[in-house]
This record gives sequence, structure tokens and C-alpha cells, in this order.
Amino acid sequence: MRLAGKCAIVTGGASGFGLGIVDKFLAEGARVMIADINAEAAQAMAAERGDAAMAQQVDVANAASVNAMAEAAIAHFGQVDILVNNAGVTHLPTPLDEVSEDDFDRVFNVNMKSVYLTARALVPHMKSRASGAILNVASTAGVSPRPNLNWYNASKGWMITATKTMAVELAPQGIRVNAINPVAGETPLLKSFMGEDTPEVRAKFISSIPIGRFSTPEDMGNAACYLCSDEASMVTGVAMEVDGGRCI
Repeated sequence: MRLAGKCAIVTGGASGFGLGIVDKFLAEGARVMIADINAEAAQAMAAERGDAAMAQQVDVANAASVNAMAEAAIAHFGQVDILVNNAGVTHLPTPLDEVSEDDFDRVFNVNMKSVYLTARALVPHMKSRASGAILNVASTAGVSPRPNLNWYNASKGWMITATKTMAVELAPQGIRVNAINPVAGETPLLKSFMGEDTPEVRAKFISSIPIGRFSTPEDMGNAACYLCSDEASMVTGVAMEVDGGRCI
């Protein structure tokens, strides 16, 4: 029960890495808002997980929607101790000069602007309580970028830098900010990262991961639980690679 008494928001929490984080947090005693653009999926996941979970539809790229999410969480829980910025999108593998402006804007808004919007909505609440933990789900793409995912890579590099500067600024207010950098895993984005999902493409991708497998939602949940728990009270500004050695 490492998160007993804690209340958390996990964006993109209805599937993939986000759901792995939700389940770990619930198992460790937290109450969790499953915030997702897919309202039906969020409601279904929350219903399966009992009274400690609640669902909230959110568009993390929209200020009014993010504000409504924050207000709903505070009203329901009374406090928000943990914010996990997990929601993310990518563009398909494409030469950098051929990515459409619409695709660029979507990556920018969901992966980058969302971190600003959630901070604006929830950091004042955390400051008022002189405590809080923010976790940004970045990517190995922000550390070791691959060709044809240029603007996605850049968005995750931005997120890592944002994590570090948020950590420095917010530490005196008792708020810690960290990131995790997963390698590709069994999530809805996997096919988009690889371009196509075939045994051959999977084998080639896995060959670049020394541990020899994809990341799992459970891997992300375990790392997130540590970084958001009081066990990590001296850890801030870290971008932890949870990648099986991919970035070595």
C-alpha cells in the first residue's frame, strides 16, 4: 500500500501504459481518476475497478476540458496528490518534410501543450498543499531518436526538458516532477511507431532492445509507482529509461 491515501489523475488512462499505471496505483492503495478522450472506455475501466476508480472524459489539448478534469478530481477526491501526463499521439513514420501540418499540430497539442495545460490547472492546487508529484510519460524517442518520426521525437525531447525545468522551479514548493522513457510496447501506438505490424518488423525492432522484449504496461506501472511514491522523496528532475537497455 505504497500509495495509500494518495489521489491521482492518469491521462490516457483507459488503455496501454496508462491503464498499467492505473492498475498499479489502485493495487498500491491510491484512488485514481481514469481520464481519457474515450469516455466509454474510461467508464468501462473504472466500473471494472470499483469505488477507488472514477472516469473522466478529457481532451488534454483543450484548456476548458483539462480545467474541468482538474475541478472534477478535486471535487470528488478532495485533493490531487499525483498527476500522470500519459496521453500521447504520434504521426506515422514519414519523412520530416512530408508530415502534414494537421499531424504536426496534433502531436504538438497532445504531447506538449497538454503538459502546460495540466500544469496550469493543477500546480496551483499542489502549491497550496505544498506537496505533489507529477510524472510525464516521455519516450526513448526523446533520447535516441529514429528517422521518420522526427516531430514525435522532438515532442518527447521537449517533454524531458519540460520535466527538468518544472522540477527545478517547483522543488521549493514541495512538488516533484519526473519522467519515464518507455521503449515501444504493446499499446495502441505500437503499429504507428513501426509503420506496419508484422512478425518480421517486430523481430527487427526487438533486436534493438538488449533485454529482448517490448515494454509492458506493468513495467510502466512499477516505475511510475516508485517515482510517485514517498519512497522517491529525494528524486526529482529524472527521466528514467524503462527500455530494456535500448538507449545504451
